[in-house]
Amino acid sequence: MTAQLNDHYLSLPSSANNEQGHYLAFQHEVRHFVRHNCPEDIRKKVRAGEKLTRTVYSRWQQILHAHGWAAPGWPLEHGGTGWDLRQRMIFEEAIADFDCPPLYHHGLGHIGPVIMQFGTSEQKQLYLPRIISGADWWCQGYSEPNSGSDLASLQTRAELDGDHYIVNGQKIWTSHAHEANMIYMLVRTSREDKKQEGITLLLVQMDTPGITVKPIETIDGWHHVNEVFFENVHVPLTQRVGQEGQGWQCAKYLLERERLPPASVGQLVRQWRRVAQLLWTSQHEQQASHDYSALNQSMFMLAAQIKGAREMLADAIDDMMEKKPLGAKPSALKLRCSLVAQGLSELALRLIGPAGSQQFISEAADPTESGIWLQNYMFTRSKTIAGGTTEVQRNVVARQLLGA
Repeated sequence: MTAQLNDHYLSLPSSANNEQGHYLAFQHEVRHFVRHNCPEDIRKKVRAGEKLTRTVYSRWQQILHAHGWAAPGWPLEHGGTGWDLRQRMIFEEAIADFDCPPLYHHGLGHIGPVIMQFGTSEQKQLYLPRIISGADWWCQGYSEPNSGSDLASLQTRAELDGDHYIVNGQKIWTSHAHEANMIYMLVRTSREDKKQEGITLLLVQMDTPGITVKPIETIDGWHHVNEVFFENVHVPLTQRVGQEGQGWQCAKYLLERERLPPASVGQLVRQWRRVAQLLWTSQHEQQASHDYSALNQSMFMLAAQIKGAREMLADAIDDMMEKKPLGAKPSALKLRCSLVAQGLSELALRLIGPAGSQQFISEAADPTESGIWLQNYMFTRSKTIAGGTTEVQRNVVARQLLGA
């Protein structure tokens, strides 16, 4: 029995309380909308696993914006939908199921909620509508060459000069900086207090004189990350979020908002189906005499792990809605999703074989199916590093379970 014939095994319910009429009706509404409103050329790119650019994300964002769904996680007073977490999960599963792009997280999931919590009324009036419409595209200026896991050791400095800060330093691994027109960045404004208390959050326009963006080449051949250099960059005092020295508090608030990845499980389901189709094609059209039993077993095991991750996510969402502590659930979920993503890409690489794995392409070239699979494999190598390494996540889980 092939993995594709058991695609129904991986179909996911809309929520932990799917039997409630409210959520079921909402599921039907969302699925009908995304099925009929996401352009086919965008869905084709998502379905193929191609690298998505700002152009693609923005088109989908504008469609959602016109429908009033551009900010699923935001409250109504700030232009959001006012949905609860279960509705957000239903929405994320639907857009993944119909090959629509995930929402771009830096604006909607990261800096937007921080501005709501700590920003001035002027900052809220200016930036929140532009995030929702896609007029502003944000990147995150956190990591530095010697400040990754120990972010509090960052050295990029900002010195107050009248009504401006003058910023000097460097950020690294800055995702999408080459496409962004705005960056939210942590800078050091004091060395007198303990290191966490000397950090401030600034909002900076990327076309400000003194900012230089240089690409970092990664093994997948896609342009994701960059170095960003700041040389005597003048940032108005009005672009500071919160009080001076409050940046660490803002950063912690951001991390708390992204503890649960409601989009990750739905994207894994979509990836599983892609690999299942590849397995079915290989088994029935190319090498029918080969024994695929081990590969089919691997697919079923990965499906079971995705099912488990989905149940863990639903349980954690219930906890959040009931104001219960999450403990190590976010770390366990991040760890599981990262490993499953790598497992799927490894299985796909085995299926395309030695010949296909040599068809590496660059962003400038027309993508080939085998080339995209190889790039996906290379890209997923970063899954157990970015957003919290596997080692860190395991330590968090171990401390929670063992009290170490």
